[in-house]
Amino acid sequence: MKNYTITVNGNVYDVVVEEGASTGAAAPAAPKAAPKAAPKAAPAAPKAAGGAGSVKVEAGAAGKVFKVEASVGQTLKAGDTVIILEAMKMEIPVVAPQGGTVASIDVSVGDAVEAGALLATLN
Repeated sequence: MKNYTITVNGNVYDVVVEEGASTGAAAPAAPKAAPKAAPKAAPAAPKAAGGAGSVKVEAGAAGKVFKVEASVGQTLKAGDTVIILEAMKMEIPVVAPQGGTVASIDVSVGDAVEAGALLATLN
């Protein structure tokens, strides 16, 4: 076995690679990766002049802001997509927990966010 530390897009992984006996077939060893705590991104400043609302829209997982679907002043229903995050090549929609009007969008496309980070607020 060999241990490696790999950094991908700012995320650090400890990887253990097992070396197997060669059987003539090209069978790569399956790496086991355990993510370390990623470096914390600086908190984003609010991007809207309207002020914060009372309903928080938070990230369910760590990732990068892929797309902002809603805009300040837009009326949303519960379940409407507000932000789309990208994590491990997957697009994860973050939806409005209840209906309301978007009071602020607190992130920009490309921002790295941690799980539980405030993305937007609704009134």
